Amino acid sequence: MPAAWYRRAVEPIARLVAAFAGALLIVLTIRSVIRTFVLPRMARDRIVQLVFHNTRRIFDLVAGPRAPYATRDRYLAFFAPVVLLALPVINLALLLAGYALVYWGLGADPATAVRESGSSLLTLGFQVAPDLATTLLGFTEAAFGLILVALLIAYLPSMYADFTRRETEVNLLAVRAGTPASAVFMLELAHRIGAMERLDAIWERWERWFAELEETHTTLPALAFFRSPRPEQSWVSAAGAVLDAAALRASTLDQPRDPQVETCIRAGYLALTAIADFFQLRRPMAPQQGDPISIPREEFDAACDRLQASGLALKPDRDQAWRDFAGWRVNYDAALLGIARIVVVPPTPWIQPGVPHPTMTLQTEPVPATMEPGLVRGDGQEARP
Repeated sequence: MPAAWYRRAVEPIARLVAAFAGALLIVLTIRSVIRTFVLPRMARDRIVQLVFHNTRRIFDLVAGPRAPYATRDRYLAFFAPVVLLALPVINLALLLAGYALVYWGLGADPATAVRESGSSLLTLGFQVAPDLATTLLGFTEAAFGLILVALLIAYLPSMYADFTRRETEVNLLAVRAGTPASAVFMLELAHRIGAMERLDAIWERWERWFAELEETHTTLPALAFFRSPRPEQSWVSAAGAVLDAAALRASTLDQPRDPQVETCIRAGYLALTAIADFFQLRRPMAPQQGDPISIPREEFDAACDRLQASGLALKPDRDQAWRDFAGWRVNYDAALLGIARIVVVPPTPWIQPGVPHPTMTLQTEPVPATMEPGLVRGDGQEARP
């Protein structure tokens, strides 16, 4: 009697609820796929967030949040690729589950519903549909499965092309700003080799780089976690070094005002704040000049002393220079540090406290014929990029 009552009263309602739940799961999965792989604008998705957060927790447990940077970098290099491979698998699994619920709602038993869904989604064709409605439903499932695979095939080359463009500039900056990237070193070296005028081209190039960064790293957020080929480099460290160098140029160096420097800083902090907002990182919404920044005054003074010792002319009012520098830095300070924290950057001056700026001197002594003249470290050894 209870079994018969269940079949007559409860099972039809349960099947109807399952069919609606399955249809909702299908719609949510398709929406997630469109937001992730198709929509050309910033859009957070709950399914993607769950995959990212839970995968990152696993990697943090394996690497250990207090492990040395080299250990964390070695593990985290696999984080973004694993997430990218996991996303389509999870989307396929959600589609399979959603369609299986719909098939069960249409009258199939649970085992048949799962077989029918898997056969249609993976285009295996080993399960014959019992009626026209199920057949048409199977066609849509097979189409979504093929579309998802095609989107992944098209998505990866586009992402790696953006990654290559980003890392090209990061590698070029290592020649001018050292490793780890340093604003002080960048200005010091440019002055010593007589290339201060050539910095104008760098500000313009990096303004474009920041514009591309904002576009690619908010529409393809996994890019933010793709690590540089060299463990000691990071796109976050490079961005911070360029912005700090531009801020020092605008606030501290006794040189004519250059609008290109200021537009580069603006492009940079707009890009970093957009990325920080996408990842929901805490930052002041309307920073003002006079707000505290992460760089102590003592480190700024030490940087100024070093620049002055290298021969660069500084503005006479050090206090005003500090206020102007902090006024530029406050625009991107919290966003830069927040992104650096979640990406896990190498030890970098003015991102992690206490990290010294790299030093390098220009080779002036005669060198053996087997060596090319170039840059050497302060200890006299040949510098290797």
